[in-house]
Amino acid sequence: MAANESEPVPPASPEIAPVRLLLSGRYLRVLVLTVLIGVPIALACFFFVGFQHWLEHGIWTVLPRDLGHDEAPWWWPLPTLALAGLLIGQVVVRMPGHGGHLPVDGLGGAPLGPVELPGVVLASLSGLPFGVVLGPEGPLMALGSGLALFGAQRVGAAAARDPRTVHVVATAGSTAAISTILGGPLVAAVLIVEVAGLAGARLALLLLPCLAASAAGALVFTGFGRWTGLTIGGLGLPTVPPSTTPDVGDFLWGIPLAVLIAAAITLVRRLGRVTARWTYHDDHGPATMLRTLGCAVAVGVCLAAYGLLTGRTPEEAALSGQAMLGDLAAHPGARSVAVLLALVLCKGLAWAVCLGSMRGGPVFPALLLGSATALACAALPGLGATPALALGLSAAAASVLGLPLCGAILAALLLGKDAHDQMPLIVLAAVAAHLTTLAVQHGWPGRNRAVATDVRRRR
Repeated sequence: MAANESEPVPPASPEIAPVRLLLSGRYLRVLVLTVLIGVPIALACFFFVGFQHWLEHGIWTVLPRDLGHDEAPWWWPLPTLALAGLLIGQVVVRMPGHGGHLPVDGLGGAPLGPVELPGVVLASLSGLPFGVVLGPEGPLMALGSGLALFGAQRVGAAAARDPRTVHVVATAGSTAAISTILGGPLVAAVLIVEVAGLAGARLALLLLPCLAASAAGALVFTGFGRWTGLTIGGLGLPTVPPSTTPDVGDFLWGIPLAVLIAAAITLVRRLGRVTARWTYHDDHGPATMLRTLGCAVAVGVCLAAYGLLTGRTPEEAALSGQAMLGDLAAHPGARSVAVLLALVLCKGLAWAVCLGSMRGGPVFPALLLGSATALACAALPGLGATPALALGLSAAAASVLGLPLCGAILAALLLGKDAHDQMPLIVLAAVAAHLTTLAVQHGWPGRNRAVATDVRRRR
C-alpha cells in the first residue's frame, strides 16, 4: 500500500543538530585546539603554583628563621598583610581588569582577555604568598581562560570571532587549569555538568573539549612535576584517619553538623559581600586603595589573634589552608577543641574580609573551615574522626561551590580509598548542605509565601 503523500513529516529530533555538529569537521578542529591549548595552560599553571609556594616558604619559613624565630611569631601577619594590601590596591586601581574577579562571586565570571592576565597574576602573587586567606583556584581559572582565548586568536581569527567557539575554548581553558589542582579531569567534568545544566548531545558539545583539555593539562602538570622534582601544589590529603564504617551516631550527628557548616559558610560569604560593597564603593577609585589596605590589616589582626589565643604559629590560620588541611587529616586529635574553634573563628573572619577585597579563590579555605568545624565535634558520643572529616569536606565543598554532586565527588577524591565506606554520609552531607545554602540565601518556600501574604494583607 502506497504511503499517503499528504501525511505530515514527523519533526526532527532536537538532538539531531547537536549530533551533526559533534561530528562536523569544524567541531573536531575545535576539539583538537582545546587539547593543544591544555598543554601550555598546564605548564603556566605549574610555574604559577610553584612560584607561589616558593614565595610562601620564603615568607613564612625562611625569613622568620633568618630573623631568629623557629616559626612565624604571632605578630608576623601584621606586616605581611599590610604589604599585601598595598600591592593589591595598586593593581586593582591601576591595571586593566582590576586584578580579576572578586572571590565572593565564586570561581569566576566572564572570561578575561589576555590584556587582563598580567593584573590577575600580579594581584594573586601579591596576596596569596603573604597570608591572604584564599586559594589559587580562582586566578588559575582566569589564567586558563585568558591563555585559551589568546591561543584561539593566534591559531585562527575566524574561530576567535565566533561567540560559541570563544565560549567553548574559554571554558575548556578554565577547566584545564582547575583540573590541575582539584584532583584531575573528573572534578572539572562534573563541575561543567552541574554548572551548564544541559543534557544529551548539547552537553557533550561543551563537555568533550573540557574533558580533553583537562586530561591533557593534568597529564602535563603531574608529569612535569615528577620530571623536575618540584612540588605540583595540587589539593590532596597524603594521610587520612583510619577508615571506619559510619553508624547511626555518625548520621544523627553528621546531618545537623552539615547543616551548621553550610549555614556558617553561607553567612560568612554574605559578610564578604558587605566587605566588597564597602571596599569598592567608589568603583575602583582612589579610596579603594586605602580601603583595600584597611581590609588587609584587618585580616592580619585576625591571624595574629589566632597566634595570641592559641600560642601556635599564625601560619595555621593564614594562606589557603591546603597544608593545614593535610595536617588536620593526618593528625585529627593533635589539636584541642578550643584550638580548632579558634581556628574556625579567626580564619573564618579573615576569609570573609578576603572574599570581598583580595584576589584568589574561595574553595580551599572553605574546605579547611568545614573540616576543622567537623573535627572539633568529633568528640561527640557516636561521631568518629573519619566520618567527621568526610562530612566536613563534603558539606563545605557543596556549600561554597553551590554544586552538591561536585562537592561530594571532591570530598570522595580527597579521601581516596577510604571514601567507599563514607559515601552514604558524604552524599547526604552534600545534599543537606546544598539545601541549607539555598534556604539561607533565598529563604524557605513556606517562609517566602508567609511574607508575601503578609505584604498583601498590609496593602
